[in-house]
Amino acid sequence: MPITNKESGTNIVEIAKRIYRINTPVPPSTISGGFSFNQYFIADKEPLLFHTGPKKLFKLVHDAVGSVMPVENLRYIAFSHVEADECGSLNDWLDAAPNAVPLCGKVGAMVSVSDMTDRPVRAMADGEEVSLGTCRVKWFDTPHLPHSWECGYLMEMESRTLFCGDLFTQGGHENPAITEEDILAPSEMFRRQMDYYSHTKNARPLLEKLAAENPTTLACMHGSAWKGDGGNLLRALADSLEA
Repeated sequence: MPITNKESGTNIVEIAKRIYRINTPVPPSTISGGFSFNQYFIADKEPLLFHTGPKKLFKLVHDAVGSVMPVENLRYIAFSHVEADECGSLNDWLDAAPNAVPLCGKVGAMVSVSDMTDRPVRAMADGEEVSLGTCRVKWFDTPHLPHSWECGYLMEMESRTLFCGDLFTQGGHENPAITEEDILAPSEMFRRQMDYYSHTKNARPLLEKLAAENPTTLACMHGSAWKGDGGNLLRALADSLEA
């Protein structure tokens, strides 16, 4: 696992073709049980970063991206919803990448993001796609899943990688970069300890919308990314939420 900062343990791993997971582990001495923050970077003609990380992690994530390509080449800074670990360093990234624009759903642009930055926002409608060159990403509105009205997710359609944000959050700080082992049980254990879901009545149809796209890699924001039948796992999450 290539370490880009020895002090923090920040590391970067290619989890699918052209898609890199940037991970900063947080030890139990800082957060009980340990934790991790992940960002995902698509290296293409028009590169995209999904999740900025909190403002305090900006330098660590910046240097990790810089280990693959010049940061100033970034074209899109994307995220699921407005929260510190999702977009806390958004303006730092826009300063570092003069041609980059924020990319989010239309609701997020309307209620928050257009006011958070002076740069025009690329606001995406549900089901809209953007080409990055070889890769293309598709936006899915998922309001209140797991939380926030403006919540939504991106999927890279060539590799079938779903950037699924806070879905399947796993605790701990020593998770592998990508796994085929069960992540539903540990993520549900974490959810029940810290009930951060909105429990929207629309959870099942929203999860089914994502499952129908047949993702084969789930790029989680906390813990390991996961490889396998993502449609089945998303439907299993729906079952667990209803149980």
